[in-house]
Amino acid sequence: MFVRTQRLTLRPGWIEDATELARAIGHWEVVRNLGRAPWPYALGDAEQFLEAMQSTPRAVSFLICARDGADAPIIGGIGYGPYGEHPYEFGYWLTPEAWGRGYASEAGRAVLDIARTMGVPHLTAGHYLDNPASGKVLRKLGFRHHGRATRYARGRGEKVECAEYALTLQEGDDAPRMAA
Repeated sequence: MFVRTQRLTLRPGWIEDATELARAIGHWEVVRNLGRAPWPYALGDAEQFLEAMQSTPRAVSFLICARDGADAPIIGGIGYGPYGEHPYEFGYWLTPEAWGRGYASEAGRAVLDIARTMGVPHLTAGHYLDNPASGKVLRKLGFRHHGRATRYARGRGEKVECAEYALTLQEGDDAPRMAA
């Protein structure tokens, strides 16, 4: 499935994307804020991720590509799927060059619309407390803060304090909507 927004293309990842994916995500500033990504992030990690992207049940996962050029570079990833005890955990990341441009919110609105269409009843999400920008994006998308927890950050190799959020995907909720 491909999704186009005003400035982005969300698309599946293929094994041929491994080198570019490793380049885009392979920054300490990115990996430190992700639960499952290792540090340092290597080509083999990108290959494993791309293989899992296609085969994880109940998961919807996209690479985020900028539409500002002919090559449409990978600038991030977004999706939802099972994570720990959560059947539908929402998550995203952007390469540092793409930060602060509203791309996470734009891609997030499109993925939330897909989740609604697919009949997902609710999504959970979280961010490490030392990454408040991610919480701002989640709140902008309509997620509501509901507590704190400690989650393991693979790249950091330790447990980190996390803010937890939830979003109910029902008609009548006040989450932003966007045609997918």
